[in-house]
Amino acid sequence: MRRTGFLYDERFLLHRTGPDHPEAPERLEAAYQGISEAGLLDRLVLLKAVPAREEWIGWVHTPAHIACFRDACLACCTEYTEYCHPDNQMCRETYEVAMLAVGGVVEMVRLVMEGKLDNGFCAVRPPGHHAEPDKAMGFCYFNNVAVAARYLQHECGLQRIGIVDFDVHHGNGTQKVFERDPQVFYYSIHEHPTFAYPGTGREFERGVGEGMGYTLNTPVLPGMGDEEYKALIRKDLIPAFNRFKPEVILVSAGFDAHVDDDMSDIKLSTDGYSWITEQLVEMADLHSMGRLISVLEGGYSFERLPELVRNHMEILLGM
Repeated sequence: MRRTGFLYDERFLLHRTGPDHPEAPERLEAAYQGISEAGLLDRLVLLKAVPAREEWIGWVHTPAHIACFRDACLACCTEYTEYCHPDNQMCRETYEVAMLAVGGVVEMVRLVMEGKLDNGFCAVRPPGHHAEPDKAMGFCYFNNVAVAARYLQHECGLQRIGIVDFDVHHGNGTQKVFERDPQVFYYSIHEHPTFAYPGTGREFERGVGEGMGYTLNTPVLPGMGDEEYKALIRKDLIPAFNRFKPEVILVSAGFDAHVDDDMSDIKLSTDGYSWITEQLVEMADLHSMGRLISVLEGGYSFERLPELVRNHMEILLGM
């Protein structure tokens, strides 16, 4: 049995997004429910969030974006409002919650790197992979995984960091942060940008300058499911990481490619998601001393999230 961390904090529920918004607090409650009802809490190392240092956020985001987001939240005098775009619903507490999400992910990274944990899953919100250096996008304000990768570079001295993004939407923010960085390999498998938000993540997007070849996108056409995902991951991701040999793997874990999730036209099954997690754990064991930190991104089916997160955690535990 692995020493697996589980980051969950009820303060993440304070980020309110208004009625009918898909990125709702109930998502996190559903994820927690799946883990609790499966009797996994006693087998996990439970973590609470700690606020991020603004210095860490500044490794990824511009001072103007940080200040504008903070000031907008402080000025919010209604129960919830939008920030820059109707997708980005927020409330007065959203800035504080976003800082907790980043800080919690960094704490998980620290514990894994110190050898106190083997791996971990961070059930956080708001999500992060759409957040670009200078703006919020797609429910995301600060890029949790990108800040974690910068922490690994600045504080842990790592030179080969692998990021795997299996959210059904391309992680435009993460790609933009690292597209010039040869020390971070960003891989994303997602619904084809012709059919899905945010319209980025085509196969020819391979990086810029010194980072050329360290971005790899695998777009998937609508209607595809388990067999296509397995073939593409075997063809693209596994050989790429065999060459890159990441010292740690960060995962943007989006569960919205499930056949029962209305957010996409991709048809992954629950077993298909389990297969993906198994491959990630095997790659971490092979290249990264088992060091894998998974961070919640999308996933909007309250009926399916409990089983998807439960299975994800059981595989991380090595059950």
